[in-house]
Amino acid sequence: MEENKKTSAHAIGTAALITGIITFVLAVIPCVGIIAIIPGIITIVLAVIGLTQASGDNSPLALLISSLVIGIVAFLISFSQIFVTTRLVRHTDKFPREIREAIKDIQDDVFKNLEESKVNIRIESNGEVVEIKAGTEDKEIKLKQLEELEKSDKTKNDTVPDK
Repeated sequence: MEENKKTSAHAIGTAALITGIITFVLAVIPCVGIIAIIPGIITIVLAVIGLTQASGDNSPLALLISSLVIGIVAFLISFSQIFVTTRLVRHTDKFPREIREAIKDIQDDVFKNLEESKVNIRIESNGEVVEIKAGTEDKEIKLKQLEELEKSDKTKNDTVPDK
């Protein structure tokens, strides 16, 4: 009977150690580690049951203690990922705002550089030539020139004539 108790404590210790190792492997994987909470609890319960059985008949405790330690460490790693995840979720609303602000700053810089640069645009239509020089003329004048060009004869074909 005494040998039967040693075997059952040893079998529970082996099961707890295997479960603990699997739990630890799952716990250290980011984002997946949260699911290791349940096997971590199972490992701890198996190790405690095995320790209770082994203490009654003076069985070796090394296997059970090691599985208990691995189970507790894996459970804590897994449980800590809940706090990391909730902290990330709380701060996700700041990311889009910061990105929008960065894009707006870049757009402002690009528009400022374009306004300061000297760009010449020359458009020819029906013998009329409109030249727009960016940075040197008023915006209203540029808009009027573009509107006049758009109002000109729209029925003409813009394709290259066949020769």
